[in-house]
Amino acid sequence: MNRICAALDVPDLGAAERLASRLAGHVGLFKVGLELFVAHGGAAVEAVRKFGAPIFLDLKLHDIPQTVEGAARGVAALGVEYVTVHASGGAEMIRAARRALPRTRLLAVTALTSLGPQDLEAIGLARDAVSRLARLAIAAGADGVVCSPQEVAALRAELGAAPLLVVPGIRPAGAASGDQRRTGTPAEAVRAGASILVIGRPLRDAADPAAAADAIAREIRAI
Repeated sequence: MNRICAALDVPDLGAAERLASRLAGHVGLFKVGLELFVAHGGAAVEAVRKFGAPIFLDLKLHDIPQTVEGAARGVAALGVEYVTVHASGGAEMIRAARRALPRTRLLAVTALTSLGPQDLEAIGLARDAVSRLARLAIAAGADGVVCSPQEVAALRAELGAAPLLVVPGIRPAGAASGDQRRTGTPAEAVRAGASILVIGRPLRDAADPAAAADAIAREIRAI
């Protein structure tokens, strides 16, 4: 299994297609995020689908349950394999998304990897918030959660083997962290129990994205 999900965090379809074409066959999934989807809607999904990998639509839906259920029905029509909601929307919101997405893997975002300890405290998220949000999401029907590399081991031990643990904030050793605060290397995340690694800038900004993906895959295989 190729655990690498390439985040196509680019502003236009041409850039997304160029990056996806270079990474096709070297990664396991493609992520269409908010920037690309807001600019192009379903056309972004169709542009990426032709490169053959499952599509992870990272919209982080977060609203009242009725609104999220309606939005999720629109997502269902796109036929993507994965979609995200915010776990902090609550159990009923997650259940609403689940009703609308019976054949899509539903992932609940716990706390953004751009938030450091002080940020989490400032917005009222206690130290056990990621754990509580993860347990709430799985109980409400999510297939897995999105968490930082720093929480993977604890969540895997707490949730067991079944839930997907999808991990952004991945930075190969020596890579700049950018605006990410809670980061880890590919090997650290997989060793801790990550199911899927979401990797953006280390692939997007590489001179040879395919070679960068292959290097990460080798690092994972060596564990």
